[in-house]
Amino acid sequence: IAHLAMYLFAEFDDAANLLAANPDATTVSIDETVEIPKNQHSRLQEPGREEDDELLGTDDSDKTELLAGQKKSAPFWTFDYYQTFFDVDTYQVLDRIKGSVFPVPGKNFVRLYIRSNPDLYGPFWICATLVFTIAVSGNLSNFFIHLGKPTYHYVPEFRKVSIAATTIYAYAWLVPLALWGFLMWRNSKVMNIVSYSFLEIVCVYGYSLFIYIPTAILWIIPQEVVRWVLMIFSLCLSGSVLVMTFWPAVRDDNRRVALVTVGTIVLLHALLSVGCLAYFFDAPEVDVPAPIIPAQNGTVITKSQ
Repeated sequence: IAHLAMYLFAEFDDAANLLAANPDATTVSIDETVEIPKNQHSRLQEPGREEDDELLGTDDSDKTELLAGQKKSAPFWTFDYYQTFFDVDTYQVLDRIKGSVFPVPGKNFVRLYIRSNPDLYGPFWICATLVFTIAVSGNLSNFFIHLGKPTYHYVPEFRKVSIAATTIYAYAWLVPLALWGFLMWRNSKVMNIVSYSFLEIVCVYGYSLFIYIPTAILWIIPQEVVRWVLMIFSLCLSGSVLVMTFWPAVRDDNRRVALVTVGTIVLLHALLSVGCLAYFFDAPEVDVPAPIIPAQNGTVITKSQ
């Protein structure tokens, strides 16, 4: 006890000497509560601001990017450079597929699923699966529609695979490239516009096409009404993912420019859906009764088709 008392008195004497040397110094008690700065407190009270700050980029995100830039990155001509684009596990891919099939209103797809680790694994295999699904389903649809006709001879159309691959991959890469360039250009014109990387945009477009894989399988059903209902349903789901993702990127821009941009995104997506249904799937033939041609002698002649 005596040693403890001597130690405490020594600490007290040191504190007294410091105060005597600097009278303007302030002391802080451990019992005092730490006050939260006003700007930090206001951000805690605004949950919607957190999403905007993360998409726009705050000081914290800038520091994170600077720290990330200190990491050694492999040259682009090496295999290790491209391996990072496919560094995802099965659970992440399935989670992103679920997010594209069941979009949550008011939630940003990039912020929830993509920004932490954008990948090309899911978009590449989704597009490849969609290409073969559309080509095979289109051939089966043509086979079932003309099945049973004596003059019909089934010939598989392998050219549909190359046409589907060109269409799907061109849409999944060229449209994101054009959109990324447009957003970069508008970002230089207008402040506070959300910035997406090219990889993030490709990732969003790739996962948004997943819903068309089961839709293309169901397009085998030889009913025109059923096909169009399925197409509209898939278009609404995948289109809503694109709208909820890219609307925050243009909503602070000119109102007309923002509406035209979102409208163009939806229009191109609708053209892809309608084009695939109209080109790769033959319309079911409707049986039309043979016309009756009256003869001059009073007999009735039925014109065969």
